[in-house]
Amino acid sequence: MASTRGEFSSRFGFIMAAAGSAVGLGNIWGFPTQAASNGGAAFLLVYLVLAFTLAYPALMAELIIGRHAHGNAVTALRLISPGSLSRRIGAGTGIIGLVVASLILSFYAIVAGWMIAHCLGSVAELLAMDALASWLTSFSFSRNLLFMMLFMALTIGIISEGVQQGIERWSSRLMPILLITLLILVGYVLTLEGAATGLKIYLLPDFDRALSPSLIIKALGAAFFSLSLGVGTMLIYGSYISDRENLPVLGGMVTLVDISIAVMAGFLVLPAMYVALNNGVEIFNASGGLISEDTLIFTVLPELFQTMGIAGIVVSFTFFFLMSIAALTSSISMLEVPVAYTIEEHGVSRKLAVVLIGLAITGISTVILLNFGELFGLVVTVTTRYSQPLLGFMFCIYAGWVWRRDQVLQELQKGNAGAEHSTFWKIWPLYVRVVCPVIILAIFAQSLWGAG
Repeated sequence: MASTRGEFSSRFGFIMAAAGSAVGLGNIWGFPTQAASNGGAAFLLVYLVLAFTLAYPALMAELIIGRHAHGNAVTALRLISPGSLSRRIGAGTGIIGLVVASLILSFYAIVAGWMIAHCLGSVAELLAMDALASWLTSFSFSRNLLFMMLFMALTIGIISEGVQQGIERWSSRLMPILLITLLILVGYVLTLEGAATGLKIYLLPDFDRALSPSLIIKALGAAFFSLSLGVGTMLIYGSYISDRENLPVLGGMVTLVDISIAVMAGFLVLPAMYVALNNGVEIFNASGGLISEDTLIFTVLPELFQTMGIAGIVVSFTFFFLMSIAALTSSISMLEVPVAYTIEEHGVSRKLAVVLIGLAITGISTVILLNFGELFGLVVTVTTRYSQPLLGFMFCIYAGWVWRRDQVLQELQKGNAGAEHSTFWKIWPLYVRVVCPVIILAIFAQSLWGAG
């Protein structure tokens, strides 16, 4: 079955694809300001520890289930279920996961479209096409619709080519470009006046806050969401891994790449914010906290770029180019989740499945744009705050409690002879059975409390 449905041709290709799925807009625009607002290096330290004690075990649950089944989430959860009830619940969980992945992509495509528009806006400004530059960087339905559709077309084009020629080939190209672009931006920003203050905010620890429950829960959430867990993207990528590969090693590499890029982004965003402050741009909100996320990306940084002359236009283009790549590497994994299900469960060709589902998600994005004030925040909240943690919880329950332990071990022994004697096998089952579900529920409870 694996041979007919596609398989990653190399370890590098899988790591780039999975890391690309994990490295998204949140890693670059959300994580650095979250760290700065929650104790700097103390938050970083807690985040790093939790990434390997929570996110990595949860990631492994998805990868192991996926490779065992060599199928989509619905097929996989059915396959590892011993009874009719658990099979039905597993199938339902898989279907909810593909719906959530589709909904996340529907708003993600809108935000990614903004990134592309701002990137092209820098080109228009460089060419003195001021009216076009203004349109590209201003919020409007026509701009949002056009660039959302462009982004979806790029995603559809990549996924339609399959696992090796589409996902693997483009991830292997885009991720090194993303890393090089990030390093160039970090190197440049650190030379600017004011950057040192941002570095201090990011790196100097406030250990008084390191053990506070609120900081730990926030770091837990950052670690869990940074690996795009809970919607089946890692499960479907795991299903394309060869049986010859050592899964714990691969999962560790993906976790390391993702965390490294998130941490590296802090060396860009926080110094850039304080460079902006040094140039007269306001970076604090009314309550005295750092401006974060969308306001940072679309207000603070563009104002900074405007103070830098021609260099600012070049930096603006490079930054939004970076963000566009980060969005694209994540979007292809989201689209693959419902596409794989449609191909395998309904016998549809890949190209037809990609077009039909891609058009459906584009339609959902259009509806969101037409009702932006009412729907955008609602879809974001329902999918990321509520659905993702609960789906991640279910994957851990199935890997730890529903699936027979001897079958889990047999899967781990593929490409990893002697797995039963490894430190991973001695620790991971307890984590995925007890620690991960409890912590995920704690994150979920905190998100509910935070919403209230």
